[in-house]
Amino acid sequence: MTDRRHFLNTTLLASLGLTNMNFAFRDTKAKTLKPTALKKGDTIGLVCPAYSAFVKEDVQITIESLEVLGFKVKKGDHIFDRYGYLAGSDEDRAADINKMFADKSINGIMAMHGGWGCARILPLLDYKTIQQNPKVFIGYSDITALLLGIFAKAGLVTFHGPVGSSTWNNFSVENFRNMLIEGSIVQMNNPTKKGDNLVQVDDRIYTINGGKATGRLIGGNLTVLSHIVGSPYVPDFKGNILFLEDVGEDIYRIDRMITQLKIAGLLSQLSGFVFGKCTDCPPSKGGYGSLTMEDIFEDHIKPLKIPSFSGAMIGHIKDKFTVPVGLEATIDAGVGSITLSEAAVNK
Repeated sequence: MTDRRHFLNTTLLASLGLTNMNFAFRDTKAKTLKPTALKKGDTIGLVCPAYSAFVKEDVQITIESLEVLGFKVKKGDHIFDRYGYLAGSDEDRAADINKMFADKSINGIMAMHGGWGCARILPLLDYKTIQQNPKVFIGYSDITALLLGIFAKAGLVTFHGPVGSSTWNNFSVENFRNMLIEGSIVQMNNPTKKGDNLVQVDDRIYTINGGKATGRLIGGNLTVLSHIVGSPYVPDFKGNILFLEDVGEDIYRIDRMITQLKIAGLLSQLSGFVFGKCTDCPPSKGGYGSLTMEDIFEDHIKPLKIPSFSGAMIGHIKDKFTVPVGLEATIDAGVGSITLSEAAVNK
Protein backbone atom coordinates (compact mmCIF):
# COMPACT_ATOMS: atom_id res chain seq x y z
CA MET A 1 0.00 0.00 0.00
CA THR A 2 1.30 3.43 -0.97
CA ASP A 3 1.20 5.08 2.46
CA ARG A 4 3.33 2.32 3.98
CA ARG A 5 5.78 1.81 1.14
CA HIS A 6 8.59 3.67 2.92
CA PHE A 7 8.05 1.62 6.08
CA LEU A 8 7.97 -1.88 4.57
CA ASN A 9 10.90 -3.73 3.11
CA THR A 10 9.57 -5.13 -0.14
CA THR A 11 12.36 -7.69 -0.29
CA LEU A 12 11.43 -9.41 2.98
CA LEU A 13 11.44 -12.93 1.52
CA ALA A 14 12.44 -12.39 -2.10
CA SER A 15 15.80 -14.05 -2.43
CA LEU A 16 17.39 -17.49 -2.65
CA GLY A 17 16.06 -20.53 -0.84
CA LEU A 18 12.62 -19.10 -0.11
CA THR A 19 10.69 -22.31 -0.66
CA ASN A 20 12.91 -24.15 1.83
CA MET A 21 11.99 -21.85 4.69
CA ASN A 22 10.28 -23.43 7.69
CA PHE A 23 7.02 -21.48 7.87
CA ALA A 24 5.27 -21.56 11.24
CA PHE A 25 1.56 -21.86 10.53
CA ARG A 26 -1.30 -22.39 12.93
CA ASP A 27 -3.08 -25.69 12.40
CA THR A 28 -6.51 -24.53 11.20
CA LYS A 29 -7.95 -27.88 12.33
CA ALA A 30 -7.31 -26.79 15.92
CA LYS A 31 -10.23 -25.44 17.94
CA THR A 32 -11.68 -22.24 16.51
CA LEU A 33 -13.30 -19.67 18.78
CA LYS A 34 -16.21 -17.51 17.71
CA PRO A 35 -17.12 -14.28 19.50
CA THR A 36 -20.54 -13.54 20.93
CA ALA A 37 -22.91 -11.58 18.69
CA LEU A 38 -23.19 -7.87 19.35
CA LYS A 39 -26.48 -6.41 20.56
CA LYS A 40 -28.03 -3.06 21.30
CA GLY A 41 -26.50 -1.53 24.41
CA ASP A 42 -23.15 -3.31 24.02
CA THR A 43 -19.93 -1.35 24.37
CA ILE A 44 -17.43 -1.11 21.51
CA GLY A 45 -13.80 -0.41 22.37
CA LEU A 46 -12.23 2.00 19.89
CA VAL A 47 -8.46 1.68 19.39
CA CYS A 48 -5.71 3.04 17.16
CA PRO A 49 -3.22 0.18 16.69
CA ALA A 50 -1.44 1.90 13.79
CA TYR A 51 -1.66 5.58 12.85
CA SER A 52 -2.75 8.15 15.38
CA ALA A 53 -6.21 9.72 15.43
CA PHE A 54 -4.97 13.11 14.28
CA VAL A 55 -8.43 14.68 13.89
CA LYS A 56 -10.65 14.52 16.97
CA GLU A 57 -13.76 15.27 14.94
CA ASP A 58 -13.23 12.02 12.97
CA VAL A 59 -13.31 10.11 16.24
CA GLN A 60 -16.46 11.96 17.31
CA ILE A 61 -18.18 11.10 14.01
CA THR A 62 -17.27 7.44 14.57
CA ILE A 63 -18.68 7.51 18.09
CA GLU A 64 -21.92 9.09 16.87
CA SER A 65 -22.23 6.52 14.06
CA LEU A 66 -21.79 3.62 16.46
CA GLU A 67 -24.28 5.18 18.86
CA VAL A 68 -26.85 5.33 16.05
CA LEU A 69 -26.30 1.57 15.65
CA GLY A 70 -27.22 1.20 19.32
CA PHE A 71 -23.75 0.84 20.85
CA LYS A 72 -21.88 2.63 23.56
CA VAL A 73 -18.24 3.50 22.87
CA LYS A 74 -15.14 3.45 25.05
CA LYS A 75 -11.97 5.00 23.67
CA GLY A 76 -8.58 3.40 24.17
CA ASP A 77 -6.31 5.18 26.63
CA HIS A 78 -3.77 6.01 23.93
CA ILE A 79 -6.03 6.72 20.96
CA PHE A 80 -4.76 10.30 20.63
CA ASP A 81 -1.14 9.60 21.50
CA ARG A 82 1.53 10.31 18.92
CA TYR A 83 4.91 8.84 18.28
CA GLY A 84 5.79 10.11 14.83
CA TYR A 85 3.10 8.70 12.55
CA LEU A 86 2.07 6.08 15.13
CA ALA A 87 -0.56 6.35 17.88
CA GLY A 88 2.02 6.17 20.63
CA SER A 89 4.62 3.54 21.43
CA ASP A 90 4.27 -0.10 20.39
CA GLU A 91 3.82 -1.04 24.05
CA ASP A 92 0.99 1.47 24.57
CA ARG A 93 -0.86 0.56 21.38
CA ALA A 94 -0.68 -3.13 22.29
CA ALA A 95 -1.74 -2.34 25.85
CA ASP A 96 -4.94 -0.71 24.59
CA ILE A 97 -5.91 -3.90 22.73
CA ASN A 98 -4.94 -6.18 25.61
CA LYS A 99 -6.94 -4.03 28.02
CA MET A 100 -10.01 -4.08 25.77
CA PHE A 101 -9.97 -7.88 25.59
CA ALA A 102 -9.50 -8.18 29.35
CA ASP A 103 -12.23 -5.63 30.18
CA LYS A 104 -15.48 -7.54 30.82
CA SER A 105 -17.53 -4.42 30.04
CA ILE A 106 -16.25 -4.34 26.44
CA ASN A 107 -18.19 -6.50 23.96
CA GLY A 108 -16.37 -5.73 20.73
CA ILE A 109 -13.22 -3.95 19.54
CA MET A 110 -12.93 -1.77 16.45
CA ALA A 111 -9.92 -0.03 14.95
CA MET A 112 -10.39 3.65 14.25
CA HIS A 113 -8.37 3.35 11.03
CA GLY A 114 -5.32 1.64 9.55
CA GLY A 115 -2.09 3.16 8.24
CA TRP A 116 1.00 1.25 9.33
CA GLY A 117 2.17 -0.18 12.64
CA CYS A 118 0.02 -3.21 13.48
CA ALA A 119 2.72 -5.75 12.65
CA ARG A 120 5.01 -4.04 15.17
CA ILE A 121 2.70 -4.96 18.06
CA LEU A 122 1.97 -8.59 17.14
CA PRO A 123 4.60 -9.95 19.59
CA LEU A 124 3.17 -7.75 22.36
CA LEU A 125 -0.41 -9.00 22.36
CA ASP A 126 -1.63 -11.25 25.17
CA TYR A 127 -3.03 -14.16 23.15
CA LYS A 128 -3.97 -16.16 26.25
CA THR A 129 -6.19 -13.33 27.45
CA ILE A 130 -7.66 -13.04 23.95
CA GLN A 131 -8.48 -16.77 23.98
CA GLN A 132 -10.13 -16.46 27.36
CA ASN A 133 -12.20 -13.43 26.32
CA PRO A 134 -13.31 -13.95 22.70
CA LYS A 135 -14.84 -10.75 21.31
CA VAL A 136 -15.63 -9.25 17.93
CA PHE A 137 -12.45 -7.66 16.57
CA ILE A 138 -12.88 -5.76 13.31
CA GLY A 139 -10.96 -3.59 10.86
CA TYR A 140 -9.19 -3.74 7.52
CA SER A 141 -6.14 -2.40 5.66
CA ASP A 142 -3.16 -2.45 8.05
CA ILE A 143 -5.42 -4.13 10.63
CA THR A 144 -4.96 -7.25 8.49
CA ALA A 145 -1.85 -8.05 10.52
CA LEU A 146 -3.93 -8.22 13.71
CA LEU A 147 -6.83 -10.08 12.10
CA LEU A 148 -4.48 -12.82 10.91
CA GLY A 149 -2.25 -12.80 13.98
CA ILE A 150 -5.13 -13.12 16.44
CA PHE A 151 -6.63 -16.01 14.49
CA ALA A 152 -3.25 -17.68 14.05
CA LYS A 153 -2.20 -17.40 17.69
CA ALA A 154 -5.51 -17.49 19.58
CA GLY A 155 -7.85 -19.26 17.17
CA LEU A 156 -10.39 -16.43 17.39
CA VAL A 157 -12.41 -15.63 14.28
CA THR A 158 -11.80 -11.96 13.44
CA PHE A 159 -13.51 -9.68 10.93
CA HIS A 160 -12.25 -7.86 7.86
CA GLY A 161 -14.73 -5.02 7.69
CA PRO A 162 -15.34 -1.36 8.46
CA VAL A 163 -13.06 0.68 10.66
CA GLY A 164 -14.44 3.54 12.69
CA SER A 165 -13.61 6.10 10.01
CA SER A 166 -15.30 4.08 7.26
CA THR A 167 -18.39 5.27 5.40
CA TRP A 168 -21.31 3.82 7.35
CA ASN A 169 -23.74 3.61 4.44
CA ASN A 170 -26.67 1.22 3.99
CA PHE A 171 -24.68 -1.48 2.18
CA SER A 172 -21.87 -1.63 4.75
CA VAL A 173 -24.22 -1.35 7.73
CA GLU A 174 -26.47 -4.12 6.41
CA ASN A 175 -23.50 -6.45 5.97
CA PHE A 176 -22.12 -5.54 9.40
CA ARG A 177 -25.53 -6.06 11.01
CA ASN A 178 -26.24 -9.41 9.34
CA MET A 179 -22.82 -10.78 10.22
CA LEU A 180 -22.24 -9.47 13.73
CA ILE A 181 -25.63 -8.61 15.24
CA GLU A 182 -28.15 -10.91 13.60
CA GLY A 183 -25.66 -13.77 13.44
CA SER A 184 -27.00 -14.88 10.07
CA ILE A 185 -25.42 -17.55 7.88
CA VAL A 186 -24.52 -14.90 5.36
CA GLN A 187 -24.17 -15.14 1.60
CA MET A 188 -22.15 -12.24 0.22
CA ASN A 189 -23.13 -11.04 -3.25
CA ASN A 190 -22.14 -7.91 -5.14
CA PRO A 191 -24.75 -5.27 -5.99
CA THR A 192 -26.35 -5.80 -9.39
CA LYS A 193 -27.49 -2.26 -10.15
CA LYS A 194 -27.32 -1.13 -13.79
CA GLY A 195 -28.18 2.50 -13.14
CA ASP A 196 -28.83 4.27 -16.44
CA ASN A 197 -26.67 1.81 -18.35
CA LEU A 198 -27.83 -1.03 -20.58
CA VAL A 199 -25.73 -3.49 -18.59
CA GLN A 200 -24.03 -3.47 -15.18
CA VAL A 201 -20.85 -1.40 -15.30
CA ASP A 202 -19.73 -1.10 -11.67
CA ASP A 203 -18.88 -3.87 -9.20
CA ARG A 204 -18.80 -6.60 -11.81
CA ILE A 205 -17.44 -10.07 -11.08
CA TYR A 206 -14.51 -11.32 -13.15
CA THR A 207 -14.32 -15.11 -13.09
CA ILE A 208 -10.75 -16.41 -13.34
CA ASN A 209 -11.59 -20.09 -12.94
CA GLY A 210 -15.16 -21.27 -12.54
CA GLY A 211 -16.45 -23.74 -9.98
CA LYS A 212 -17.05 -23.94 -6.25
CA ALA A 213 -14.56 -24.31 -3.40
CA THR A 214 -14.89 -24.68 0.35
CA GLY A 215 -12.35 -23.71 3.01
CA ARG A 216 -11.61 -21.26 5.76
CA LEU A 217 -11.47 -17.62 4.68
CA ILE A 218 -7.94 -16.31 5.18
CA GLY A 219 -6.63 -12.97 3.98
CA GLY A 220 -6.95 -9.22 3.92
CA ASN A 221 -4.63 -6.57 2.54
CA LEU A 222 -2.07 -8.02 0.13
CA THR A 223 0.75 -5.66 1.09
CA VAL A 224 0.37 -6.35 4.79
CA LEU A 225 0.02 -10.12 4.33
CA SER A 226 3.06 -10.34 2.06
CA HIS A 227 5.19 -8.68 4.72
CA ILE A 228 4.30 -11.04 7.58
CA VAL A 229 4.60 -14.27 5.59
CA GLY A 230 7.13 -16.51 7.30
CA SER A 231 6.13 -15.31 10.77
CA PRO A 232 4.05 -17.25 13.32
CA TYR A 233 1.23 -14.74 12.80
CA VAL A 234 -0.03 -16.20 9.50
CA PRO A 235 -2.59 -19.05 9.50
CA ASP A 236 -2.18 -22.20 7.43
CA PHE A 237 -3.15 -21.72 3.78
CA LYS A 238 -3.64 -25.42 3.08
CA GLY A 239 -7.11 -26.19 1.76
CA ASN A 240 -8.33 -22.68 2.50
CA ILE A 241 -9.67 -19.71 0.53
CA LEU A 242 -7.44 -16.66 0.23
CA PHE A 243 -9.10 -13.26 -0.17
CA LEU A 244 -7.09 -10.14 -0.93
CA GLU A 245 -7.44 -6.41 -1.55
CA ASP A 246 -5.16 -3.40 -1.88
CA VAL A 247 -5.01 0.30 -2.65
CA GLY A 248 -2.72 2.73 -4.45
CA GLU A 249 -0.28 0.17 -5.80
CA ASP A 250 1.24 0.05 -9.26
CA ILE A 251 0.52 -3.19 -11.05
CA TYR A 252 4.16 -4.31 -10.93
CA ARG A 253 4.02 -4.15 -7.13
CA ILE A 254 0.87 -6.30 -7.07
CA ASP A 255 2.69 -8.69 -9.41
CA ARG A 256 5.72 -8.74 -7.12
CA MET A 257 3.71 -9.48 -3.99
CA ILE A 258 1.57 -12.21 -5.53
CA THR A 259 4.76 -13.69 -6.99
CA GLN A 260 6.16 -13.74 -3.46
CA LEU A 261 3.16 -15.73 -2.23
CA LYS A 262 3.54 -18.09 -5.17
CA ILE A 263 7.25 -18.83 -4.84
CA ALA A 264 6.77 -19.26 -1.08
CA GLY A 265 4.58 -22.23 -2.01
CA LEU A 266 1.43 -20.71 -0.55
CA LEU A 267 -0.84 -20.23 -3.56
CA SER A 268 -0.50 -23.88 -4.56
CA GLN A 269 -2.04 -24.90 -1.21
CA LEU A 270 -5.30 -23.00 -1.71
CA SER A 271 -8.72 -24.44 -2.45
CA GLY A 272 -10.02 -21.09 -3.74
CA PHE A 273 -9.06 -17.48 -4.38
CA VAL A 274 -10.94 -14.16 -4.23
CA PHE A 275 -9.55 -10.72 -5.04
CA GLY A 276 -11.73 -7.86 -3.92
CA LYS A 277 -10.87 -4.37 -5.13
CA CYS A 278 -7.50 -2.87 -5.92
CA THR A 279 -8.53 0.75 -5.51
CA ASP A 280 -6.52 3.26 -7.52
CA CYS A 281 -4.28 0.58 -9.02
CA PRO A 282 -4.18 1.59 -12.68
CA PRO A 283 -1.69 0.25 -15.21
CA SER A 284 1.60 2.14 -14.94
CA LYS A 285 1.81 5.33 -16.96
CA GLY A 286 5.47 4.89 -17.88
CA GLY A 287 6.72 4.53 -21.42
CA TYR A 288 7.43 0.81 -21.18
CA GLY A 289 3.86 -0.40 -20.99
CA SER A 290 2.25 -2.33 -18.17
CA LEU A 291 0.46 -5.49 -17.29
CA THR A 292 -3.12 -5.23 -16.01
CA MET A 293 -4.77 -6.84 -13.01
CA GLU A 294 -6.36 -9.32 -15.41
CA ASP A 295 -2.90 -10.22 -16.71
CA ILE A 296 -1.70 -10.84 -13.16
CA PHE A 297 -4.62 -13.19 -12.49
CA GLU A 298 -4.05 -15.01 -15.78
CA ASP A 299 -0.33 -15.45 -15.01
CA HIS A 300 -0.50 -16.46 -11.35
CA ILE A 301 -4.01 -17.62 -10.44
CA LYS A 302 -5.50 -19.25 -13.52
CA PRO A 303 -2.76 -21.94 -13.72
CA LEU A 304 -3.73 -23.05 -10.18
CA LYS A 305 -6.99 -24.40 -11.67
CA ILE A 306 -8.92 -23.59 -8.51
CA PRO A 307 -12.22 -21.69 -8.31
CA SER A 308 -11.27 -18.02 -8.32
CA PHE A 309 -12.72 -14.60 -9.07
CA SER A 310 -12.14 -10.89 -8.54
CA GLY A 311 -14.35 -7.88 -7.96
CA ALA A 312 -15.86 -8.76 -4.56
CA MET A 313 -16.86 -5.88 -2.30
CA ILE A 314 -13.73 -6.17 -0.18
CA GLY A 315 -11.23 -3.35 0.13
CA HIS A 316 -10.75 0.40 0.34
CA ILE A 317 -14.25 1.13 -0.91
CA LYS A 318 -17.40 2.69 0.52
CA ASP A 319 -19.62 -0.37 0.07
CA LYS A 320 -17.89 -3.24 1.84
CA PHE A 321 -18.57 -6.75 3.05
CA THR A 322 -17.78 -7.81 6.60
CA VAL A 323 -15.72 -10.97 6.06
CA PRO A 324 -14.89 -13.43 8.87
CA VAL A 325 -11.24 -14.46 8.97
CA GLY A 326 -10.91 -18.11 9.98
CA LEU A 327 -14.47 -19.25 9.28
CA GLU A 328 -15.36 -21.88 6.68
CA ALA A 329 -17.20 -20.70 3.57
CA THR A 330 -17.94 -21.79 0.03
CA ILE A 331 -17.24 -19.58 -2.96
CA ASP A 332 -18.98 -19.87 -6.33
CA ALA A 333 -16.56 -18.31 -8.79
CA GLY A 334 -19.08 -18.37 -11.61
CA VAL A 335 -21.40 -15.91 -9.89
CA GLY A 336 -18.94 -14.35 -7.44
CA SER A 337 -20.64 -15.35 -4.20
CA ILE A 338 -19.21 -16.17 -0.77
CA THR A 339 -21.47 -18.27 1.47
CA LEU A 340 -20.65 -19.02 5.09
CA SER A 341 -20.97 -22.60 6.34
CA GLU A 342 -22.19 -21.36 9.72
CA ALA A 343 -22.85 -18.16 11.60
CA ALA A 344 -19.70 -16.22 12.41
CA VAL A 345 -20.82 -15.33 15.94
CA ASN A 346 -22.48 -17.14 18.83
CA LYS A 347 -25.95 -15.93 19.71
